[in-house]
Amino acid sequence: MRMGQAVEWTLHSCLNLAWVGEPVSAARLAGIYELPAPYLNKQLQALVKAGVLESIPGPRGGFHLARPAAEITLLDVVVAVEGREEAFRCSQILRKGPGGDPDLDYSSACAVSRSMRQAELAWRRELASRTVADVIADVVRYNPEAPERVREALKR
Repeated sequence: MRMGQAVEWTLHSCLNLAWVGEPVSAARLAGIYELPAPYLNKQLQALVKAGVLESIPGPRGGFHLARPAAEITLLDVVVAVEGREEAFRCSQILRKGPGGDPDLDYSSACAVSRSMRQAELAWRRELASRTVADVIADVVRYNPEAPERVREALKR
């Protein structure tokens, strides 16, 4: 499973917004990592649509978390950015294979399909069990000055 770079960008943006505690523009968020602001803005808008972020209009506006960091799962962010589509898609090649039945739905009968779906379910459960607050706690444990550095960088 390969996720696009937007997942990394938006997860870091969520951490930064949690630390700042006030609306921050996409341009300011993009600037601290030298990311393309229009593309990051598009991804942040996807998080708004998913209810992860809120967008505040106006000169002092920007993005902020729509709910507490402890209520935003990593899966919420991944699904908002990557979509709900399953990673593995069974094309039912067994229908045409030796002894295949063209009328049988192999998506549930195929051991490969079942195994891949079980693996994806485990992956999704893990992402659903971890929140932005969990990641914040991990960052602070290993890099306690990170929140203050981000706050300072976003105030410039």
